[in-house]
Amino acid sequence: MTAAREMGLAATKLRPPVPPVRLVRRSRLVDVLDAGIESHARLVLVSAPAGSGKSTLLASWLAGRTEAVAWLQVEESDSDPARFWTYLVDAIGRAHPIEAGVLQPIVVGSKGDDLVVVSALVNALADVAEPLVVVIDDYHLIDDAGVHRGMERLVDLCPGQVTVVLSTRIDPPFRLGRLRVREQLAEIRGADLRFDADEAAGLVAAAGHALDRAQLDRLCDRTEGWAAALVLAGLSLARTSDPGAFIDGFRGDDRLVVEYLRDELLAAVGTDERRRLLETSVLEQLDGDLVDAVTGGAGGATWLRETAASNQLLIGLDRTGTWFRYHHLLRDLLRLEAQQAFPERLPDLHARAATWFEAQGNLGEAIAHRLAGGDLDHAAQLLLFHGPRLLAEGQIDTLRGILERLGDLARTVTWCALLAGWCDFIGGRYERAEGWLEAMVEAAPEGFDLTVATPLRMNLALARGDVASALAAARQVSAPGQPASRSCDLATAVGAAHTWAGQADDARRALRLAVEMAGDERVRTAHVLALVYQAVVEFEAGTPSSALAAASMAMDTARSFGLDEYHGVAPAHAIRARTGSDPVRARADALHALELARRASTDLALAYVLTACGDTLIDLGDPAGEVLLAEARSVIGRCPDPGIAGRYLARAASRHGLVGGGEGRSPALVDQLTERELAVLRYLPADLSQRDISTELYVSLNTVKTHCRAIYRKLGVGDRKAAVQAARDLHLL
Repeated sequence: MTAAREMGLAATKLRPPVPPVRLVRRSRLVDVLDAGIESHARLVLVSAPAGSGKSTLLASWLAGRTEAVAWLQVEESDSDPARFWTYLVDAIGRAHPIEAGVLQPIVVGSKGDDLVVVSALVNALADVAEPLVVVIDDYHLIDDAGVHRGMERLVDLCPGQVTVVLSTRIDPPFRLGRLRVREQLAEIRGADLRFDADEAAGLVAAAGHALDRAQLDRLCDRTEGWAAALVLAGLSLARTSDPGAFIDGFRGDDRLVVEYLRDELLAAVGTDERRRLLETSVLEQLDGDLVDAVTGGAGGATWLRETAASNQLLIGLDRTGTWFRYHHLLRDLLRLEAQQAFPERLPDLHARAATWFEAQGNLGEAIAHRLAGGDLDHAAQLLLFHGPRLLAEGQIDTLRGILERLGDLARTVTWCALLAGWCDFIGGRYERAEGWLEAMVEAAPEGFDLTVATPLRMNLALARGDVASALAAARQVSAPGQPASRSCDLATAVGAAHTWAGQADDARRALRLAVEMAGDERVRTAHVLALVYQAVVEFEAGTPSSALAAASMAMDTARSFGLDEYHGVAPAHAIRARTGSDPVRARADALHALELARRASTDLALAYVLTACGDTLIDLGDPAGEVLLAEARSVIGRCPDPGIAGRYLARAASRHGLVGGGEGRSPALVDQLTERELAVLRYLPADLSQRDISTELYVSLNTVKTHCRAIYRKLGVGDRKAAVQAARDLHLL
């Protein structure tokens, strides 16, 4: 999409709709809204059914205020946390001089984590002294619990100069009673929005017809002051010669939406006009070129402007008269009519819209129309380009929704299967992610470069606590003839594998590259993770001062990115707790590390943080430390190959004289391993039983058991997992 057009389309979500030319001022409601601002209410709630006039009221009210206004028009696709917070941060950034460019990477990197995003946003707003009104229209379309939780927290924590206004058909799942008791809530309800006779006079007059007082009273009575019904009545009154008879026969209940619009509004327009209305109902937003592309006609821009001037159900979205949308009630009716009038044409109309959006570079809208038109193959093809962008922007829910609509087709397209694997990995569904990797391999055509799946494969291995598998993949992509790295994500994964394997030199090289590439690519979570792993490397290398410096740098960098609440920073807090000299700060760091790690960490990171924090708390005289080490032991127990996490736990337990601590000393060979023992040792990192190993080596099971006992004795360890890590430390693996 051209820059100007893309900005124009996006901007329609981030500015109030254009008020009608003949605006009815509703002073009694404006007074309620004004009082909410002046009393520094934390939340102004406008909650009423569809067609009550909520958006028009807010847009006209804000036009008379002097405060900066951030407006977000919510759409159904905005329930994705990353998408919602991206738009809200952008809206606020356009209204106020906060550093939206700094906040956006935080949204992306945390994938819309409400704790991370809201903390960063509140901190940014605290530095702004001028008043700000943040309006979110159609908030009822949000159905994500994390977004609701974050919005309630934003309302609670926003500084006094910021007022949040929500327009919605249903109350949000907030603790509204608490806000009422604290007098921090201003409310406008459906009953408040009903038009009285004086207000109805202005609304009907806007349609070009005047009524006497008795007629207005009867009309308000029959419509119960419902704005949408009054607008429709005004349109029809302009065409009747007997307004009294019309009012007596007019209904203003919900059935009016379907029956009256069909019988009166659509029946009153010409054939060509009706066709254009129905054809363009497939669109969420309209501009002239898009209308012409979908209808195959001309003059779309002029038609939009003229229709909006005479019909308040076509709403202008910008001051230039370029973008419009149908009132939701009218849009829904038009779609019902189109489905009945020409269902066979709907796929073609969606295809035309998709072609237009694709030509403009708006692949998200193009995919939505391909899916709506049933063209799954084309939608899947577009995901090759749009899917990675959604991943990079943290819009996991949006991507997952598209893949679910593709159904079984996703398993037959390599990049769709890979994208689905990433979605499940990020969601913590590791077995399902493994299944998607298998589907990708099966679907891959001859010559397909399967190394694109390596970062996901490595991350899955580490998430399961399988250091050996991750290390094997790292060595494969680092082999001679392979590029040093294809992305910062791959470099970070390679560095992580070497870190957990205790291979300091290899880890340092990979992590230095990861930090450099993440800085160039502006991938902030990868940047922070690479710094955190550097701290782990230095701590395991036995250099406390270097570890403290690296941990502090990771934490400072995370804070500068607004990622100080990101769960990936937990090991840095734990290492600073372990290496710092201030007992008070050490305890605080340890407790915060635990809080972060329990939020979403993988088993390796969780076990490592539990161990470091338990180690620290025991030294501080807190008996809770022993409980943490016991918990770490249970986590390590479910890891196939915990690498240095298991070694650190053994070291800490040994130092404190706890059970299971006999393997914590520095590795040293008690005796040299024989060739046969070395052969068995090489199989120990693999997910093979001793019987499987005996089959591979063509020896008896008892022979393998004997060799394993000898290996453990010579390495000075007590089990297979410890033997694997000791062998790595001694460069035997």
